[in-house]
Amino acid sequence: MYTYTLCKPARSASWGPPRSASRVARTALRFASVAVAFALLACAPADKPTVYEGYALDWADEFKGKAIDSSIWRFVVGGGGYGNNELQFYTNEAQNARVEKGVLILEAHRERKAGWPYTSAKLETRERKSMLYGRIDVRAKLPGGRGSWPAIWMLPEDPKAYGLGWPDSGEIDILEHVGYEPGVVHFTVHTGAYNHRLGTQRGHAEAIPTALDQFHVYGIEWTPDFIRWFVDGRQVFEYLNEGTGWTAWPFDTPYYLILNIACGGDWGGSRGIDNESLPWRMEVDWVRAYRRAD
Repeated sequence: MYTYTLCKPARSASWGPPRSASRVARTALRFASVAVAFALLACAPADKPTVYEGYALDWADEFKGKAIDSSIWRFVVGGGGYGNNELQFYTNEAQNARVEKGVLILEAHRERKAGWPYTSAKLETRERKSMLYGRIDVRAKLPGGRGSWPAIWMLPEDPKAYGLGWPDSGEIDILEHVGYEPGVVHFTVHTGAYNHRLGTQRGHAEAIPTALDQFHVYGIEWTPDFIRWFVDGRQVFEYLNEGTGWTAWPFDTPYYLILNIACGGDWGGSRGIDNESLPWRMEVDWVRAYRRAD
């Protein structure tokens, strides 16, 4: 999110004390000059796309418009539990997904629709923007509240690229957060060989105490040899290609990006739902995807 403000010091009759000024006055002027410099820096446009060696920016959404860009995102609409006994009905309504002041807002409400007790939003780039290797960064602030289950994740464009579907064809979770563990962010992969159904899940949980109050940049770097997870540029997890075949590495096919807030479910709702904590809001400042230069 960018805010461009013209910053300039207030007018003054003089930019410095007379030559006879005391040392105290000169010291005060130095501090004032430093303060002005920091003020000018703060008002300058910032947060430009990171330049990564070996990568080029492929696409980005800075959410500067008034509406969600349909050339990038498509709405998922419907209920059904989504394989996890989730309780939300996803809509394409502005109450659940909208752009406000340069930020994408996804919001879950306690509201009955089509027989489901909650409404929420799920956006995906399927058949619009996909990636085979590269980097992707998402600057986001996560929702809290027991029962909330926000995620930023990826699935293959071809759900049967390997095996018979999930989990054989893989899943990359850039992040997940469950509301009963506020500030603990999870980074995982799902494959035929490594998944929670078998008790072989590969992943990492990281304490990020300000995840619900401040924006952080969550990202991955994906190559034929590894997937690495980053928070604010700091690597927090790595998953390696063991070279044992697609059951452990189904990550040589294009994937698309998903943003959503689930309500309840086998994991998110395993300790109940605090209805008083709704609505739950996830804010996304921007999304940037990079392709490998080669």
